[in-house]
Amino acid sequence: MTNIPETGRTPRVQIRLVVIQVLVLSLLGTLGGRLWYLQIREGDAYAKEASGNHVQQVVQPAVRGSILDARGVPLADNETRLVVSASRTDLLKMEDDGKAVLTKLAGVLGMTPKEVMGKVRLCDAETPQPCWNGSPYQPIPITDEATPKQALQIRERAEDFPGITAEPQALRRYPSPGEANTAQVLGYLSPVTDEELQQAKDTDSPYLRSDQVGRSGLEREYDKELRGKAGVTRYEVDNLGRVIGQAEADAAQAGSNLVTSIDARVQRVAEYELNDAMKKARDAWDRNTGEKYKADSGAVVVMEAKTGRIVAMASNPTYDPNAWVGGISAKDYKKLTGKASNYPLLNRAIQGQSAPGSIFKVVPTAAAVNAGYSFDGPYQCSSSYSIGGQVFKNFESKGYGPISLGRALEVSCDTVFYRLSHEEWKRDGGTKPKKNAGDWFYKTAHQFGLGAETGIDLPNEVTGRIPDRQWKQDYWKANKDAWCKYGKKGGSYAEQIAYENCLEGNRMRAGDSVNYSIGQGDTLVTPIQMATIYGAISNGGTLYDPTVGKAIVSADGKTVQEIAPKSHGRLPISRQTLAAMDDALAGVATRGTAAWRFADVGWPQDKIPMHAKTGTAEVYGKQTTSWFATYTKDYTVVMTISQGGTGSGASGPAVRNIYDALYGVSDDGTINKKNALLPTPQKSLPKVRTDGTITSPKVGKDPAKEQRASQENKAAPDEQQLAGTVATPTAENRDTRRRRGRSRRRGSRRVLT
Repeated sequence: MTNIPETGRTPRVQIRLVVIQVLVLSLLGTLGGRLWYLQIREGDAYAKEASGNHVQQVVQPAVRGSILDARGVPLADNETRLVVSASRTDLLKMEDDGKAVLTKLAGVLGMTPKEVMGKVRLCDAETPQPCWNGSPYQPIPITDEATPKQALQIRERAEDFPGITAEPQALRRYPSPGEANTAQVLGYLSPVTDEELQQAKDTDSPYLRSDQVGRSGLEREYDKELRGKAGVTRYEVDNLGRVIGQAEADAAQAGSNLVTSIDARVQRVAEYELNDAMKKARDAWDRNTGEKYKADSGAVVVMEAKTGRIVAMASNPTYDPNAWVGGISAKDYKKLTGKASNYPLLNRAIQGQSAPGSIFKVVPTAAAVNAGYSFDGPYQCSSSYSIGGQVFKNFESKGYGPISLGRALEVSCDTVFYRLSHEEWKRDGGTKPKKNAGDWFYKTAHQFGLGAETGIDLPNEVTGRIPDRQWKQDYWKANKDAWCKYGKKGGSYAEQIAYENCLEGNRMRAGDSVNYSIGQGDTLVTPIQMATIYGAISNGGTLYDPTVGKAIVSADGKTVQEIAPKSHGRLPISRQTLAAMDDALAGVATRGTAAWRFADVGWPQDKIPMHAKTGTAEVYGKQTTSWFATYTKDYTVVMTISQGGTGSGASGPAVRNIYDALYGVSDDGTINKKNALLPTPQKSLPKVRTDGTITSPKVGKDPAKEQRASQENKAAPDEQQLAGTVATPTAENRDTRRRRGRSRRRGSRRVLT
């Protein structure tokens, strides 16, 4: 065997290593060159091509939760409709911006091209309604009332309608059970805007472009709870739109249901009675102006006295919230926002401000006692009261002699409050107030919660106004220049007032003080504020935050979050004074200004003690405002009618009818429990089953329709309002008036089952 020298292997190994190194370096050079070519030289082109590969989101809208009445009857829910929508993005890719397609679509839908094109234009500061205020990248609904035939035409001829879709969608529905409209309380929805998308981007409840958002009422206040969470499936797609994989998917979560304290049956009665009272007021003659009352707007609140929960809330004029579903038409939008319709979108129960008249007198009554005056008096109730050369008259210029504050409430004696407020004004220093001025009449009003929001769970509540010294100063600063420019000494009434305000509009004058004491002058309140106050008098002094929401229940019924009543204070009254005031307000219904609506026409005072206060507010340039505030141990009912006349005359019969429906009171004063809609407040909550269905009673059609014809055909004239604002029939005795009142209630009685 021959031994090979060790040194013979070294050159071969070295050669191989060199070859391998050259190959590696060549490959690295080639790879580097290729990377340079792709990333540097052709980088922009490939980046543009790669941008076509992206993630596409498919949104499954969440089912919005229902809004239920206290018994589980849906006030707002959802229904499936055929919706025709247009993709604005696709339309703008066409040479004519899609005008030909939209014109053709209008012919299929039975609409005009102008109507269809108006639907797809975007809203801005210069574009009038109708227009699209949602995202421009979201399909824009043209109509939600397409027929199956129309939908088939569009889908079968897809090549003729590029960018147009026709498919079933779940849309909001406001069913008005038993014809209970509840519009201003419920509110409405509209698409989310780009601005809202950005604002909510980093919050715990971001919006999607497909979301509908609550714009007013409960839909807005509880939007987060009702909206739920939309499902999103993310797909990876190439530049041709082909799906190349699924990234992830989030399942949709249905919104929670909102149970309210509203009773649909009582709501319907309240709406009907308010509207009926306004119609009757328009037939009554106002001898002060020489024309019939206009009765242009009104509101009524029915509240649980012991909790502040709202049983019914109506505002008139009203509207159909379904007008907003699927996008509002130009015609409907004009109706809802035009001056001719008197702004029906306003909820006048929480946004309507006016002078309260005599229902305000519970405030100066408490203020006088707090200032050291005796509730028992006596105080002189004369026919008039003079300050300098100005005479302030009592209503109807009637005097009652020396009386107590309680009796002053019963007969609504203005001059008693004139004297007390004038005395306090002088004690505080008059036009040159002391540093330690008591200002009891104004301080007490603020303690009653006036001049501030009540805290109701509805958006855009207004505060009203208490014209105290600070307000006078601030208001004068804001308006001084305009007053000085317009004012003229010895000119018209308005010019003379402006002239005086220019000189000393910041001073609290004696006339300001006495007008304020009877709820006149610059004082403004809302119906919900007065309902809260009278509810507090009923329950022993607690001022509750009014609430419409009662509980939030998950879609499967497993989670229930009750909304407990909350208080924002107590009335600044001792128990003794509160009891005396309570007795006086009962006297209003039995022997005072409201007796002809209750005690004189068969109200069972011994079984259901009624308390009331009438109010007739004078407004410069308008007819008088009617106010009627009442309460029992269970409920508070407050109604007001703008330019409607006296409190007991215009609002009184309607409020009485609401109580009759609540308690089942018959025409002869007996109580029929079978006819009682809600003799005691609803305590239990409706049951939501695990499958999302809700246990609720059926609400029938409105039987009032059958009554209206006979009511309009009655030969007997309507009951005339109190003397002082309308002509009172001569030789009409109490018995005749009682019979007429019973006949009127019998004609308008309704029972909803």
